[in-house]
Amino acid sequence: MGMEGFVALYIFMLAAFTGYEIISKVPVILHTPLMSGSNFVHGIVLVGAMIAVGHAEGFWESVIAFIAVVLAAGNAVGGYVVTERMLEMFTSSKKED
Repeated sequence: MGMEGFVALYIFMLAAFTGYEIISKVPVILHTPLMSGSNFVHGIVLVGAMIAVGHAEGFWESVIAFIAVVLAAGNAVGGYVVTERMLEMFTSSKKED
């Protein structure tokens, strides 16, 4: 792993720490809008993973990029499912006749 790999690892660790610190300070009332915004980011991650598949040159690069696409798609779909379930908690349980 060259210097580029260490820089990428440093940026990843810094982003993970910063994201954790920011999310942990969010009040409970804002979690639903925050999930909606994070679903948008998951979509961007999915597009980036698909671009990585397109630029993969070797076998292992293709395998890792494909796994990234699968995980990003699962993350995006899971985020929308969780958001939908959270929004269902705010609907009225009374049936209108």
